[in-house]
Amino acid sequence: MNTPRILGAAAACALTLIWASAAQAQASAPTRAEVKAETKQAVKDKATTPAGEGVAGETKAPDTKTTKTRADRKAQTREDRKEGNLAAAGPAPDYPKNSKSKGTKTRAERKAETAEARKEGKLAPAGEGSPAPAK
Repeated sequence: MNTPRILGAAAACALTLIWASAAQAQASAPTRAEVKAETKQAVKDKATTPAGEGVAGETKAPDTKTTKTRADRKAQTREDRKEGNLAAAGPAPDYPKNSKSKGTKTRAERKAETAEARKEGKLAPAGEGSPAPAK
């Protein structure tokens, strides 16, 4: 019968429980200064994961120092390009690498074969994938 009073009491109890749990969570959490101090110490000990996509188990950044100069690296790249050792940009091609096989026929022979096939009606019509129907 006193529905408004019951609802008010229930709301007050709910707010009290929420406030108590928030206060308890705050009491157990470290302060901002403590977190900063822990982080500073971890950085000093090099126990932090490097920025980016670090591996979970890896704690030290990989050694990025090089013994080659920029000119040496450029010369090596030019040499690799000449020899065909550079990987192509983008997805890998389906054909074998370094396949520089040449056909056994000359261009004139291929053109003559194509002209003969055209006369006989064996060529596929433009834009279609199957040969022309037999007449």
